[in-house]
Amino acid sequence: MTDRAGWIRTHDAYESTPLDASVVGGGVVGLTCALELARAGHRVRVFTADPVAATTSAVAAALWFPYRARPVDAVLRWAALSLDVFTFLAEDRTTGVALRPGTVVHRTPEPDLWWSPGVPGHRPATDDELPPGAPAGTRCTLPVVDMARYLPWLLTACADAGVQLEGCRVTDLDAVPGDVVVLAAGLRSGPLLDDASCVPVQGQVVRLSDPGLTGWLLDEEHPDGLTYVVPRGSDVVCGGTAVEGATGTDPDPAVEAAVLRRACALVPALRGARVLSRAVGLRPGRPTVRLERVVHHGRPVVACYGHGGAGVTLSWGCAADVAALV
Repeated sequence: MTDRAGWIRTHDAYESTPLDASVVGGGVVGLTCALELARAGHRVRVFTADPVAATTSAVAAALWFPYRARPVDAVLRWAALSLDVFTFLAEDRTTGVALRPGTVVHRTPEPDLWWSPGVPGHRPATDDELPPGAPAGTRCTLPVVDMARYLPWLLTACADAGVQLEGCRVTDLDAVPGDVVVLAAGLRSGPLLDDASCVPVQGQVVRLSDPGLTGWLLDEEHPDGLTYVVPRGSDVVCGGTAVEGATGTDPDPAVEAAVLRRACALVPALRGARVLSRAVGLRPGRPTVRLERVVHHGRPVVACYGHGGAGVTLSWGCAADVAALV
């Protein structure tokens, strides 16, 4: 990979004693934390209950956007750093990251653009950039991450950095070895620290063949429900849902039909596109992202979970803070 200050150091340089660090969780947040820890000189093992292709991260449409994540100030900082890293990674096609233009639809007179300060070059969408029936929008270019390619790339980067991967479900942090533990297991994190504040937020997607779309679309304010269309070259991810408290992971045909109706109404070019696959994921919802160092039974644990629908978007920024806390 092309070098750029060590391909972007996401944490300040500092001297630290190499530690045996265990990361619980093998999704995008856990693996990114593991890679940052290894790059900081620590000996790192990742404990994961599922292969990476079976994690919630693999379901994500993975458009950079801080969806359902708080607190605002920290989220903007984490997201901005991640945007910088993904922008750089987009220079390497093997990462699965691409910069794509798109439109965030607005249906209220004064939309809340709280996410926009860290996005360079955003502007009001012109009439020809708006989908049918949309009154207004913001146009910007953002990273789109093809998780089917990015997660294997991330695994390889971890292996190259010396990270060891162990397949096992952690039910007790005391059973995890190491000088320090990083807890980044999504919805499974809370119970390991007696934290009952996590809640699943179910999301369903359907992937269609790509008719040649050049831009993505996000319509959080659609009257019939959250709608997004994210082309990735090989396919188009259409969503979605955000059902708080739902725990099922089997696709619902009625929900899929509704998603496709909304998506095709906004992007008529999708009509007749072939369905390639479908999936349901459970986002790790929480009132705020938990990123802090605590002492659990005499050992330091760095909690890093509750990213809502923004795990990919916040991954590099959060990993930088985790490395600094370790």
